[in-house]
Amino acid sequence: MRINVLQHTPNEGPGSIQEWSQKNGHEMYIYHPYQFNDVLPTADETDMLVILGGPMSPNDNIDWIKNERTLIKELLEKHIPIFGACYGAQQIVKTLGYSVTKAPHKEVGWAPVYLENSIIEGIPNKLTALHWHEEMFEIPEDAIHLFSSDLVRNQGYLLGENVLGLQFHFEPKADDVREIAVNDSSYPADNNSLKQSAKDIIDSAFPVENRDVMFTLLDFITRNK
Repeated sequence: MRINVLQHTPNEGPGSIQEWSQKNGHEMYIYHPYQFNDVLPTADETDMLVILGGPMSPNDNIDWIKNERTLIKELLEKHIPIFGACYGAQQIVKTLGYSVTKAPHKEVGWAPVYLENSIIEGIPNKLTALHWHEEMFEIPEDAIHLFSSDLVRNQGYLLGENVLGLQFHFEPKADDVREIAVNDSSYPADNNSLKQSAKDIIDSAFPVENRDVMFTLLDFITRNK
């Protein structure tokens, strides 16, 4: 299976998603449309799409952001598995005609998320996830509400059986968290409802179970491939 990854900032890579891909013998191609002149894969060469986070918004009037949604629309029509993290989850929702707006709270740091639906077996009812956002998505009418948090209710959705969006991050490994925090250290410091600094985030105990949860989620949306 060819997994095409859309990466939107240097310090937010695929993390454990790449480990899952290698474990299952898949081929991963990582694209950087924000940097390399809107280079994107085609729908025909995509067996699975991963849309990672980034500092931009789906509401930004930028050509490559709009072109990503054209690709997402094609893949939705072809029932190709899609996983979106943070901005990526918002892009899927925006493609479907739903809104992405400012969240009631800016969440940056470690905080609990709660399982809202047990359709995917093996997911604990409460997990600690990395949050790095101040916008949120509207959950599509035909999607299952999958996760919530104390500050922002709309944290995850499952659309059909092959499209998954998470407002937070399960995919970073310990080194990835350090990379995110040291390179974007000013972001947690500004109006952050979780009251965590970049140092706090780095020094916190890393939830090693998130890797296995990420694997379970990816196994679920690709089980028919």
